[in-house]
Amino acid sequence: MFERFSRSWKLAKASAAVLSADKELVVFPIMSAVMLVLVTVGFALPIFMTENAQGMLEGAGSYVVAFLFYLVSYFVIFFCNSALVGAAMIRLRGGDPTVADGFRIAASKAGTIFGYALIAATVGMILRAIQERAGFIGKIVVGLIGMAWNLATFLVVPVLVVEDVSPIEAVKRSTALLKKTWGEQVIGGFSIGAIFALAAFLLILVFVPLLILAFMSKSGVVIGLAIGGFIVSLLLLSLVNATLSGIYTAALYRYAAEGNVSPGFEAEMVEGAFRPKR
Repeated sequence: MFERFSRSWKLAKASAAVLSADKELVVFPIMSAVMLVLVTVGFALPIFMTENAQGMLEGAGSYVVAFLFYLVSYFVIFFCNSALVGAAMIRLRGGDPTVADGFRIAASKAGTIFGYALIAATVGMILRAIQERAGFIGKIVVGLIGMAWNLATFLVVPVLVVEDVSPIEAVKRSTALLKKTWGEQVIGGFSIGAIFALAAFLLILVFVPLLILAFMSKSGVVIGLAIGGFIVSLLLLSLVNATLSGIYTAALYRYAAEGNVSPGFEAEMVEGAFRPKR
């Protein structure tokens, strides 16, 4: 356990070094978050402003709305992730990327990204439909299928960014790279997410007493500042996590597809990213 955490910490530091060299990389997760808020509002307002809002959220209508929401949301997420990974790839190869470079790369792959978003939305809807009708054991099985899908598609975004392939071929390529590099049956070895989960837990420990003191003060200003500080801190933590995860994915792709260990990363970091199932 300690060894996995130690490796995760080294991984986070290596990815943070790349972010330090190109601080503008955080713009991509920010844009993704802003656009997702706009998408959510764009879907929610028309529904709840219509007289038959309840009917739209029931039966087949609910699946149509949910599918369209998934599709647009996934496209936004994958587009911004592609921009992030594209810019990170330039840095890992010794270049000096700009925000424009990232979005230019993503824009050049917009059609393929949309195709992959369509696949992801379809898979998401199928899993949701099964989960709604499954019992307790069925929900566990669906959860395992979802985990397997996330693992198989782990390298899809960098594949879409670097290689000239179709969305379906990108999924196959991602799976093939994982098998070729780390073995037939693998699970996550360590990740940046573990570091940020701990950071979020520590943040909660710090803010809980501050929030209690703020509410005890009965001052609206103090309470607002405490709540605002907590929310902003969580958002900043999430943005940094998303940025470092994109950098990490780019570094793993370079190792799996090109056999190159990116500057600042150690061989054991990328080799231990996944490990055989026991």
